[in-house]
Amino acid sequence: QVQLVESGGGLVQPGGSLRLSCAVLGFSLDYSTIAWFRQAPGKEREGVSCISRSGGSTYYLESVKGRFTISRDNDKNTAYLQMNSLKPEDTAVYYCAIGRRDIASWCSRVRSDFGSWGQGTQVTVSS
Repeated sequence: QVQLVESGGGLVQPGGSLRLSCAVLGFSLDYSTIAWFRQAPGKEREGVSCISRSGGSTYYLESVKGRFTISRDNDKNTAYLQMNSLKPEDTAVYYCAIGRRDIASWCSRVRSDFGSWGQGTQVTVSS
């Protein structure tokens, strides 16, 4: 059974940084596109970033471009989201998810394209 475990969230001041981790259990990350989504209170879950199975394709939400970086370490079966210059509007629960499609260069920001999800980690940006 596939299990995704996020960690690294917390409370940070505006302008600060956090690195989220997503450990994948029961499934090899070698065969997966993986993405980060977030959901703020009262809002829809939105795709923040995605990295393809090959690592050659990435996607970033416009509002996080230049501040967030997605990466993957297939040897550790873990994906990461480095978040710099955090803003209060980045406050949300962040989820990682594995894509449904087995295409090397595929990435997506669509929630229904992802079939396995973690439980989420809270990120709060506040002074």
